[in-house]
Amino acid sequence: MFIDSIRRDRKRSTSQKKSDVTKKDHASSSQAKPSLKQKGASSLKNISGNAQQGQKNKGNHSEKQQQGASKARHHKQKNSSGHKGKHPHIKQASFSKQELRGGTDRVNTQKTSGVNSPIPMVKPKTLRILPIGGQEEVGRNMTIFEYENDIVIVDMGMQFPEEDMPGIDYIVPNTDYLKGKEKNIRGVIFTHGHLDHIGAAPILLEKLGYPPIIGRDLTLAMIKKKVEDHNPGSISRLKTIHVKTFRDTVRLGSFQAGFFDVEHSIMDAIGVVLATDAGTVIHLGDWTVGHDAVEENNLSYTHLAKLPRPTILMLESLGAINKNAPKSEKQVQKNLEDLIAGAPGRVIIGTFSSQIKRVSYLLSYAEKIGKKVALDGYSMRTNIETARELGYLNVQKETLIPINDIQKYPDNKIVVICTGAQGEANAVFNRIVTDNHRFITLQKNDTIVFSSSVVPGNERSVQRLKDNLYRKCENVIHSDIMDIHMSGHSTAEDMKEMIRQIKPSYFLPVYANHFFLKEARKRAVETHYPAEDVFVLDNGNILDFKKGERPKMLKEKADSSYVFIDGLGVGDIGHVVLRDRQMLSEDGMFVITLLIDSKSKEIVGNMHITSRGFILVKENFDLVNETKRKVFEVVKKNTSRDTRIDFRSIEGAIRDQVGEFLFQKTQRRPMILPVIIEV
Repeated sequence: MFIDSIRRDRKRSTSQKKSDVTKKDHASSSQAKPSLKQKGASSLKNISGNAQQGQKNKGNHSEKQQQGASKARHHKQKNSSGHKGKHPHIKQASFSKQELRGGTDRVNTQKTSGVNSPIPMVKPKTLRILPIGGQEEVGRNMTIFEYENDIVIVDMGMQFPEEDMPGIDYIVPNTDYLKGKEKNIRGVIFTHGHLDHIGAAPILLEKLGYPPIIGRDLTLAMIKKKVEDHNPGSISRLKTIHVKTFRDTVRLGSFQAGFFDVEHSIMDAIGVVLATDAGTVIHLGDWTVGHDAVEENNLSYTHLAKLPRPTILMLESLGAINKNAPKSEKQVQKNLEDLIAGAPGRVIIGTFSSQIKRVSYLLSYAEKIGKKVALDGYSMRTNIETARELGYLNVQKETLIPINDIQKYPDNKIVVICTGAQGEANAVFNRIVTDNHRFITLQKNDTIVFSSSVVPGNERSVQRLKDNLYRKCENVIHSDIMDIHMSGHSTAEDMKEMIRQIKPSYFLPVYANHFFLKEARKRAVETHYPAEDVFVLDNGNILDFKKGERPKMLKEKADSSYVFIDGLGVGDIGHVVLRDRQMLSEDGMFVITLLIDSKSKEIVGNMHITSRGFILVKENFDLVNETKRKVFEVVKKNTSRDTRIDFRSIEGAIRDQVGEFLFQKTQRRPMILPVIIEV
């Protein structure tokens, strides 16, 4: 059993652990050996718990699909174990000790950008937990685990920009803490394939030297696609370890990693166990509890309470304030069936491209009643194609049609599943409602379905999208009027039940805004859990667990500041640039171009005023002329015939004094840009 394996392992020396990595991988190169099968069946029995039976059929199905569909499932490549065209099973992985363990250099102290105090080294027999993102926002999820000379990372997510971040595409975690430690990274474990958990992978994996990545088939396939899109050809540098069953374990330096099943809104979601001598981390990623799951195989997590202590439960906490009764997945499916079957015209469903489980069901039902389905949106098409290649979707080829063929069928035989339910400017939904879609023009008898929740920060754009749709269609359906979407996140009662089942030594609420984390602590206390054993961390906080001692929060913090992605630029948009963009978006800009005679030090020729986003010049001649007079005064006051022109001083004076003048006149502060040319 995995628990026994951990206990045995704690008796070994560190050097013995290192040699076990190569021996274990070498011994597992052939899955056909009976001894391997017996070993796999017992290695993680308690971790899999009653989830093991629920995954049996799925695991068998995946193994059958592997041989017949390996070429379609993955890009052909030569991986580090020498196999072509397939990803190694976790037991087949044969990374050398150097590849898996990397270097062993220890950094005595580290001073990250923006942090005044150097961060002390990890003490012997001490487990360090450092969340770089995901503790103060929804997204950018990434946590660093450090023990001895080994580092394991869980998730590398992106965050969508907020409304006060004009021009920013997305935000990724700051990895300055890992500078100089790249060789110590033993692996990156991805809990599932949502963008807030894998979206930063293409950038960060490249930056960190492509450490091994661990996850389930769908998750790794989605990461591969993103990596290849970001940098064509870089997929050959990926070292992948596939978690085929929940009996699998993998040695990552001083960490022993195990896995267990969790319920979420995307296939192949996993929870992670990281066992060290100092403590056992239990990380669920994103999760929910199915109260009437369609599969009739609800999961229990009581087996996790038997792991070696102290145990540290890291629990995603977005449901901490949701005290409503959980929705029924069966009812959601029934409502969607009624809408599709009874629609007088086309059905256009907007959802997340990662909602593969729901899209799979919609495809099956549409096929059952004889309707055709068109997928639209790049991420929607690629994700569904990836799922088909992996054997997760079983739908007839003729059921799916290209979006440009929808005119060939009666309207009441068409279902469109697309992206853009968050109101994104260039997404499919928005192009449809603004009449910019090449093949879809809205009609009164179309049925529009929002089968998604609203991501925090997108409320205004979603509301605007709904308003525009209501103007053009009679049938707009969303979660406020019918249960057509079930969140992949828990309720407050689910969180309390999870704490009761796992009985952790310590509780760390994660992956949510700060107020959610504080509410999660209240939920734990309501179960009579000791408040002093709950730790609410901010991004960059460092929590050290030393064997036999209480956890210690360091006063030093790692740099967890935003790294902005704008086009091809990574991190080149700083807070100063962002502030300028905010200023321009709020009050516009005011450019003053003037010529100064090098001898007389006086303004010559015509002064030119250009305004963008501030005033319309031709309708505000009085203000423009007054501004010119103000500029004349400033130049006269700051120049002399007997001295050279100090351009920097004059520009600063114009910015300050003209800015103050314009504020008095308009109560607005545009960006003042003086352009001075000496003639």
